[in-house]
Amino acid sequence: MGCPVETCARAVRMLMACDHTTVRAVSSLYLTEPVAEHEQPWFYNFALKAVTTLDPGQLLEFCQSIETALGRVRTVSNGPRIIDLDLLYFGQKIINEGNLIIPHPRLTERKFVLVPLVEIAPDFLDPVQRKSMLKLLRQVNDKHAILLYEKNWLEPLQPVGPDRGDTAQSDGERGDEV
Repeated sequence: MGCPVETCARAVRMLMACDHTTVRAVSSLYLTEPVAEHEQPWFYNFALKAVTTLDPGQLLEFCQSIETALGRVRTVSNGPRIIDLDLLYFGQKIINEGNLIIPHPRLTERKFVLVPLVEIAPDFLDPVQRKSMLKLLRQVNDKHAILLYEKNWLEPLQPVGPDRGDTAQSDGERGDEV
């Protein structure tokens, strides 16, 4: 909906502007066939790798605030939407607390999630299945189409705000990679 490439870029920039999060990598942008039964246009998808000092609940709230700021209104489940930011992983943590489930429960079944993840973190191990993203992609049965839309769809990543270096620290602790 709207201008999806610009909306995705704005979401990345908003994540980059967070003092508690350092974006490390952003995948190419992909155009993907919808998996839901609703008649709707194809989606734009990408994966982002970051380090954060936020806890998982705080990060979810921050992502939902970005969605709201970009105009997301929750209506039909899995229907068309301006933006949808999902927390796929939070390091090797396994979380199931109400509306927060990490790893994302269906990510290993969806090619539109695995393809961009493989691009930025092919060797990352799923903490539940103990398989790399590359291995999970090779095993997925998802037949929905996924097309490379644009490889370099963002300007080179530059930190926003105070220099956060390579460790993204708060109170002397290293942040979690998400």
